[in-house]
Amino acid sequence: MVTTENLDRLWGTLRVMGWGAVALVMAAPAVAMALDAPGVNWTATDFVFAGVLLIGGGAIIELVAWRVKNPAVRIGFALLVVFLVAGVWAEAAVGIFH
Repeated sequence: MVTTENLDRLWGTLRVMGWGAVALVMAAPAVAMALDAPGVNWTATDFVFAGVLLIGGGAIIELVAWRVKNPAVRIGFALLVVFLVAGVWAEAAVGIFH
């Protein structure tokens, strides 16, 4: 049975996983460039864009979660923001919506 306590525990786990994913996504191109991976050539602007997008999305999720007490609404809102960020990222990377 789904309880508020279980959803709160799930929310805590998702927060850790989300911020960990942000750190990995930001670190991956830097590591790839240090290893001379072909095709990976990020500029400072790319890192700033990714940082604003990912950290900004995470900050919006955190702010809303701080105010909203219902864990199901928190998780739903977080999923919405994740999908929006992924859409912006995909559009910026390859222009999928053209």
